[in-house]
Amino acid sequence: MLWSDLQADPPECRAGGTPADPAPLLYDGFPGGRAVCPVCWAFVDRDGDGMIEPHESWRGDESRAEAERRREWFNAYGW
Repeated sequence: MLWSDLQADPPECRAGGTPADPAPLLYDGFPGGRAVCPVCWAFVDRDGDGMIEPHESWRGDESRAEAERRREWFNAYGW
């Protein structure tokens, strides 16, 4: 039996609309006020009430630079 899109999680992360504090900043300001999603581990925006904005589950970094910043952040602050 093969895994298929029918069995896959939906692309939108289920943590949207839940409260989150902004993640600590690195020396250069990364991640820029975003929170770490407790479900998919993406850096995500928060709304004016401190709730996680709806977002797609993290599926990898958009660029090499983002991957390096993300790696540095997790090395500094952990999971």
